[in-house]
Amino acid sequence: MEHWNSTLGSGFILVGILSDSGSPELLCATFAALYMLALMSNGLLLLVITMDVRLHVPMYLMLGQLSLMDLLLSSVVTPKALMEYPHRENRISFGGCALQMFLELFLGSAEDLLLAFMAYDRYVAICHPLNYTVFMRPTVCWSMVASSWIPAFLSALGYTVYTMYYSFCKSRKVRHLFCEIFPLLKLACADTSIYELMVYAMGAALLIPPLVAIVASYTLILFTVLHMPSKEGRKKALLTCSSHLTVVGMYYGAATLIYVLPSSFHSPKQDNIISAFYTIVTPALNPLIYSLRNKEVMGALRRVLGKYIVQTHPTL
Repeated sequence: MEHWNSTLGSGFILVGILSDSGSPELLCATFAALYMLALMSNGLLLLVITMDVRLHVPMYLMLGQLSLMDLLLSSVVTPKALMEYPHRENRISFGGCALQMFLELFLGSAEDLLLAFMAYDRYVAICHPLNYTVFMRPTVCWSMVASSWIPAFLSALGYTVYTMYYSFCKSRKVRHLFCEIFPLLKLACADTSIYELMVYAMGAALLIPPLVAIVASYTLILFTVLHMPSKEGRKKALLTCSSHLTVVGMYYGAATLIYVLPSSFHSPKQDNIISAFYTIVTPALNPLIYSLRNKEVMGALRRVLGKYIVQTHPTL
């Protein structure tokens, strides 16, 4: 095996799902289509939430933050993988690898925390509607947004610095779609077992409390909804919550498989597929899940598009 030192060499070679696939051209085209869908759907949802004053409420502020995170997360991984694929070798510098790892961990952790705050928002809206404007006043809402971004930033920075501090000498090939902690640690010259255990423990500590908060919120919501006298009210509440639970299930399912399950349950191919799911597929689907069944979002979209058409074609 080739021995080298990444701090002196030219970086890493990412051997991801495109290289290992039996139909790489089809997979590449699928990723490109999903990335374009993620850009358009998340960008459009952000535009609508920003421009329509009727959506300037906590629920849609947080939904806008989720769209921003998804848009950035898909842009961290997909463009480079697609641009490098025709050359059959996805090279990345040492600094580029560190930046990619930091951004992926930062945005993924921020989304983990934001989903818990979104569940709390739905709990207050359904279980305590008369006090909603008090519990979710602007200062509280922006504090929740900051509490999603800031701890995630610090956590990602710590992981990235510590991981990249190792010397890598076993190989230049990272068997992953992007620079990730565990595939990189396999290339380290030193024993990384203690650090790996710490990463699993911290991963569980970061994922499990928000997930417990989400489950508790929706359990209380379910009890409240079942006692609603209005059938229409029950339907609307369940529709809104089902969208959020679908997104939660996709995100936490993938994150748990990567960061909580021990290494004995992992394989490079499995990790590649799961990583592609939550960095490429999920960001494309999230805005569709939230908006297609949401009458307020669809109404706002029609109003924004109507204003644009009137401004650009006044004679119509």
